[in-house]
Amino acid sequence: MVENPTDKSLEDIKYGITTGSGAAAAARAALLVLKGEDVKTVTIKTPLGDLEIEVEYAHKLTDTHGQASVIKRPYNDPDVTVNLEILADVWVNDTEGVTIKGGKGVGLVTKPGLQVPPGNPAINPTPRKMIKENLSDLLHEDKGVCVEISVPAGEKLAEKTLNPKLGIEGGISILGTTGIAHSWNLESYRKSFKCQLDVAHAEGYRELVFVPGNIGEKIAKRILTVSSDRIIQMGNFPGFMLREAADMDVKRITLLGHAGKLIKLAAGIFNTEHQVADGRREIIAAHAALSGADKDLIREIFQANTTEEMMVILEGKGLLEETFNSIAQSVKERSQELFPGELDVVIVKMDGTILNTNHQLELN
Repeated sequence: MVENPTDKSLEDIKYGITTGSGAAAAARAALLVLKGEDVKTVTIKTPLGDLEIEVEYAHKLTDTHGQASVIKRPYNDPDVTVNLEILADVWVNDTEGVTIKGGKGVGLVTKPGLQVPPGNPAINPTPRKMIKENLSDLLHEDKGVCVEISVPAGEKLAEKTLNPKLGIEGGISILGTTGIAHSWNLESYRKSFKCQLDVAHAEGYRELVFVPGNIGEKIAKRILTVSSDRIIQMGNFPGFMLREAADMDVKRITLLGHAGKLIKLAAGIFNTEHQVADGRREIIAAHAALSGADKDLIREIFQANTTEEMMVILEGKGLLEETFNSIAQSVKERSQELFPGELDVVIVKMDGTILNTNHQLELN
């Protein structure tokens, strides 16, 4: 059974359920209650084996309509879907098999390149398979069911995910490849960013703009003439994203972002999470020295508290542009070790002011 957060601290809870296993559990509970069972927990089959999941409630609404709720309990992971309610409505009918629909709060896929074709609810293949497998043993030969999965808070929650950027409208996705969500699952987190590349590739884009996150995307839209589908957020994984782009015949990438994130690449730091590595003052101090800064100026830069403060110091000495041209060149050289195609670098301040001039962009 998935661990209960009331029994221990979150740090001790190493896994939880996926939205996919939550949907499958709710669907099974909704069908079981129609058969007269008092459902408190259900055991579902997952790709990793059987999994027992608590059921928040299961109600028989009519003789042919059951509804059940499962809560995606917290575990030691910054997952935006923790404490999320997942509902399943199940209607028994005379059509054999299991039909799956998306209800309120489940997104609708509108763009190609994802695991689900456009025009369908964003319920991925493994969750679909799990729902069907966990209902099939309860069905009579001449009966079938229609299952509608809904997420009451899904539409609002989707704003905190990449779904709007991926063309998934109106809600979250029902996801999971194993049924179990592991604590701090780096692979799953990185794959969520790669989905942007899949969509851009399916739409035929081979020249892309890579940005660290939302701030970089807003600046890119302001200073470049580029469609949103060509702007790819890297998160803290520029190295992973550059390698993936290299494997997908992307021809050209423009790396655009705030100095606080982008300059780390100049030192070969391709996981920009601050807990992994920093090096910003060392990078700026080193390139300032290469640009002619004396010992006192280098010390002043090294003792500054923020990247913005370092910029002010450099600007006062007339070394800002030269220093950031040097940094941008190093970012380009290190990045092309991972992505051998054409690559341009644009480093900006938080207000969108461009710091380096050695780029090839035509700006708005």
